[in-house]
Amino acid sequence: MSTPVHTTRPRLDLRTAAPKAARALYAADQAILDSPLDPTLRELIKLRVSQLNHCVHCIDLHSHDALDAGEKLDRILQLSAWRESTLFTPAEQAALEYAEAATKLTEHGVSEPVWAGVRNILTDEELGALVVQVALMNAFNRFGVPLHMPAQQRD
Repeated sequence: MSTPVHTTRPRLDLRTAAPKAARALYAADQAILDSPLDPTLRELIKLRVSQLNHCVHCIDLHSHDALDAGEKLDRILQLSAWRESTLFTPAEQAALEYAEAATKLTEHGVSEPVWAGVRNILTDEELGALVVQVALMNAFNRFGVPLHMPAQQRD
């Protein structure tokens, strides 16, 4: 098995190769930014889904976005082990549970207990935004990983 060679440039720039589709995806992302989903929770979800999908570009981007939005470094560092951490609220835990279940879909989909966990804590509008955010982040990761989108170079 060969190790992929990563560079500082992606294999393909979707903004130029598929501009209409790329614009539609970014418009959907903007709609979630304007939704009632809590911004802190939104960034945690983006980051956790990206961790599960091993998308270095998105892990880097959303870690920095979360920090810029005031997220605590300890919560970012403990996110991959959120079940063992005491730093996440019950609402965040339920949303993270849903995000993981929807990202690692099995033949049975998202279980009733997982769905009930988010259904009981979020409004319809928040839940709708969460469902779309998880699906959209998985889509972005499915572009980032095969296209070898790099993490941003910082000084």
